[in-house]
Amino acid sequence: MLRGAFLPGWGEPGLSVGARSDPGRGRLSAYLRDCIVTGWDASLLQEPPQKPAGGLSEHPDLRSRLGHPRACGGGGSLGVVERVDLPSRSGWLTGWLPTWCPTSLSLLKEAEEKILKCVPCPYKKESVCISSGNKIWTLKFSQDIAHKTPLVLLHGFGGGVGLWALNFGDLCENRPVYALDLLGFGRSSRPPFGSDAVEAEDQFVDTIEEWRCALSLDAVILLGHNLGGFLAAAYSLKYPSRVKHLILVEPWGFPERPDNADQDRPIPVWIKALGAVLTPFNPLAGLRIAGPFGLSLVQRLRPDFKRKYASMFEDDTVTEYIYHCNVQTPSGETAFRNMTIPYGWAKRPMLLRIGYPWCGTLCVC
Repeated sequence: MLRGAFLPGWGEPGLSVGARSDPGRGRLSAYLRDCIVTGWDASLLQEPPQKPAGGLSEHPDLRSRLGHPRACGGGGSLGVVERVDLPSRSGWLTGWLPTWCPTSLSLLKEAEEKILKCVPCPYKKESVCISSGNKIWTLKFSQDIAHKTPLVLLHGFGGGVGLWALNFGDLCENRPVYALDLLGFGRSSRPPFGSDAVEAEDQFVDTIEEWRCALSLDAVILLGHNLGGFLAAAYSLKYPSRVKHLILVEPWGFPERPDNADQDRPIPVWIKALGAVLTPFNPLAGLRIAGPFGLSLVQRLRPDFKRKYASMFEDDTVTEYIYHCNVQTPSGETAFRNMTIPYGWAKRPMLLRIGYPWCGTLCVC
């Protein structure tokens, strides 16, 4: 029987691209750890008998508030299994972009390793092989606690395993923890995705199932943030026997786009015009088009990244990691675009696909 917790978004509603972390919001990691240890549940996830009336009224929010202040401590990796990168499959444009963007898989690896050096607990790294020659980049914590149900972390849009750095210490105290780069993101393989929303979602979900089978995990606790929350719910619907608990943190893609969305939050004409021009492009195409100016663009437009990880880094380590994550071949980014309608709403809202009553259960941290 599947049970889940729905953690709502905090702060004003709105659209933002990328994953954030807000230490000032409190010790969410410790709270989640305690909830899991004590067996706290919210309610049941179930298929709806009919289409629910209404839904959440807020705009989809692509911002993470995960994290808490934590000083850089001793730790590191054990039993490292390094990945073997596959040749990227991309068109002429993405093949040209690396010569324009100051990035590479090696620079992404270096940026990630710089973040993980400050993780205060031991871990193992592995590139898990799945079908079609693809690989899923994975971090493993507390493997010696074999009798507890493992916790699996699914990051948000534009993110990667490095953005959980503030949370690993608390989450892995009482059970095994796995963090993976979703297919098409971070250091995982970046294959082409289907152009259909259902096909793209299934590709994500089936990849998670193949990953679980490859690691011989029985049932897991799924914690998904943002896009990861949407995919965690989709996985739970398709493979319910493999999920003991479902925890959603600011999940994207749950509410249906209201008919009066533009009236509730008017969008300036110039933004609509710009959106129409950019519709054929991926959400972060501008970052890649900016080339050598892309990193400065991230630093200028999102100074909060540096501030929110200030307890770990005084420089632009996290900003550089996010930059290198998102100027590689835009595989998962393309899949996300194929799953959305303007402006950032899901084509297949999750509230229409799961039991409605559970969504009223809120866990305030």
